[in-house]
Amino acid sequence: MSSNIKNTRRFINTKFGFFVLTILLFWLKTYISYRMDFTLGAKGGIQEFLLAINPIPAALLIFGIALYFRGKLAYWLMLIINFIESIWLFANIVYYREFSDFLSFGVIKGSGNVQNNLGKSLAEIIHPLDFIVFADIIILIILLLFKVIKVDHCPFKKKNAFAVTILSIVLIFAEFGIANANRSGLLTRTFDNNYIVKYLGLNEYAAFNGYQTYKESKTRSEAKPSDMNDVLKYLKNNRSSPNMEYFGKAKGKNVFILHLESFQQFLMNYKVDGKEVTPNLNKFYNNKSTLSFDNFYHQVSQGKTSDAEMMLENSLFGLPQGSAMVSYGSQNTYQAAPAILAQNGYSTAAFHGDVPSFWNRDNTYKSWGYQYFFDSDYYTEKPSYSVGYGLKDKIFLKDSAKYIQQLPQPFYAKLITLTNHYPYELDKQNQSFPATKTGDDTVDPYVQTAHYLDQAFGEFVNYLNKTGLMKNSMIVLYGDHYGISNNHRPAIAQLLHKKNINSYDLAQFQKVPFMIHMNGLKGGINHTYGGEIDVLPTLLHLLGYKDNNTIQFGNDLLSKHRNQVVAFRNGDLVSPKYTVVGGNIYNTKTGSIINPSTNQKKEIKSMQDHVTNELSLSDRVVLGDLLRFYKPKGFNTVDKKDFNYKYSAAMKQLKEANQKKHSDLLNKLHTNDTENLYKTDAPELK
Repeated sequence: MSSNIKNTRRFINTKFGFFVLTILLFWLKTYISYRMDFTLGAKGGIQEFLLAINPIPAALLIFGIALYFRGKLAYWLMLIINFIESIWLFANIVYYREFSDFLSFGVIKGSGNVQNNLGKSLAEIIHPLDFIVFADIIILIILLLFKVIKVDHCPFKKKNAFAVTILSIVLIFAEFGIANANRSGLLTRTFDNNYIVKYLGLNEYAAFNGYQTYKESKTRSEAKPSDMNDVLKYLKNNRSSPNMEYFGKAKGKNVFILHLESFQQFLMNYKVDGKEVTPNLNKFYNNKSTLSFDNFYHQVSQGKTSDAEMMLENSLFGLPQGSAMVSYGSQNTYQAAPAILAQNGYSTAAFHGDVPSFWNRDNTYKSWGYQYFFDSDYYTEKPSYSVGYGLKDKIFLKDSAKYIQQLPQPFYAKLITLTNHYPYELDKQNQSFPATKTGDDTVDPYVQTAHYLDQAFGEFVNYLNKTGLMKNSMIVLYGDHYGISNNHRPAIAQLLHKKNINSYDLAQFQKVPFMIHMNGLKGGINHTYGGEIDVLPTLLHLLGYKDNNTIQFGNDLLSKHRNQVVAFRNGDLVSPKYTVVGGNIYNTKTGSIINPSTNQKKEIKSMQDHVTNELSLSDRVVLGDLLRFYKPKGFNTVDKKDFNYKYSAAMKQLKEANQKKHSDLLNKLHTNDTENLYKTDAPELK
């Protein structure tokens, strides 16, 4: 035993021994993080084996660089490399905790556009134990400083260092070969970063993501007009015709889009301690003049809210990594809802109680053709008026009335709420609902901010009724993305009143509300399966525009003959028959797992191919900026120079438009102001 210890110490006191020790400690902390901090879903012996060994090949390659150097420099290089690797691991642990995904270069690149209030969110997400990923570095430094481990000044032979490099490359290719045999098309068919990390590792994921980012930047420069042919062929075969029972029913109506931040479908009719979380929204949801969709899913990825807006306004998917609005909002050509409607006589405006640069909105909205963007510069701001990511919803919606009343009608107005945003903070004076008692500090206040949003919505509806806008408008509500990520499984199980939940339950948990209300509209609960990609064609058909020319990947939710396969951004899918998620196939109606027959496999493969094709073609449109090559009949390309969102310019434009049209609310009611009709119980305004 004593001789073994001496031999081990003697080995560690060599440069190669220190290298092996560093690799082992790095492997250990990475593997522990795989198990403790990520939900990678390794199943079966091969996946478990790859998960266990995948940190090693890349570590041998990267740490092996230090073996080419002499003396102390080699040791310091190993520690510096370890430190950089640990920062990458730490950052992914923190990011994954809230977003159930890994950091991408797109997210890092766009962080400057979404940094407002992120410090507060990070403080909520970071746990003290996260810093343990740096413990091995500290230990190694202490051992070196106190000479428990001595620096080996003998040169390590270059041929041996080269042998380590070759070994690492061989292992990387072997690892990929085994992974690809277990998961065919790992890097070509999957859109899920969890698979890449599970099979190949965090370092390989970073390398692949870097390649993807490079490929994305190169795609635009190499794109050509003929690239549109596949897109047009796909749309010709997949576009659904309108339901004539609803076509044009909202023709000439104002359109209000209420963007419900982080709002999930399970909240509808949900009760805590016998009390409805959202009584106003429930009333709206169950109204006979409201079309309510109970199988409507968010389809966002890392772009979260920006992805939802991308789909809503353009019927184009967000990107698998990063945010399309951040990366491509300024430079790309779009055929978006604001531009389509503005070219058909509508005024178009977006309302948002935060800084205009958040998600690059101030540039993207110009590309989409928004005539007005009422951002935080247009609102009165006081410390008590804001929480989390901007103005509190009650104050935001009330203050928006001063601009709504001036919009020439008909108008298309999108209002983005904010209070129901992570970390779900609300001051005591605005808390009027009990938190849930799951024991999860992130989840429990969620119903409180959702209830506050519901109260704000109720006040807004009262204003619409008092001013008569309700009679002449189509009100659209949608949840942009999940509020509670999949990393809160125990809490989710309690919320859903289940003992345990599986991948099927989590897929169904991705439902968000989608409601369309209009006086006289034949409403009811619609069970069709759809997602955010389908909103634009649905609204255009209701407004009386067939619009078979602009590029839209979605289908009218009211069409009688539509494909009901809903694509998730990671390549999973849900349909009335099958739910395919995490490599498993479920019966959508029962939630039971299926071992598919030969015919079922063919049917599911057809659905999977459709999803892959749909996502890939949408990505080609965005990454290649293909719409710059396509001039649809009846649509004029947007010129961003036509728009100025500065306060003085916008107010001048509103005044001139109303002098010309006399169609704004103030003119119609023959009054100077309607703000007195807006009643709120917001304590900050008393």
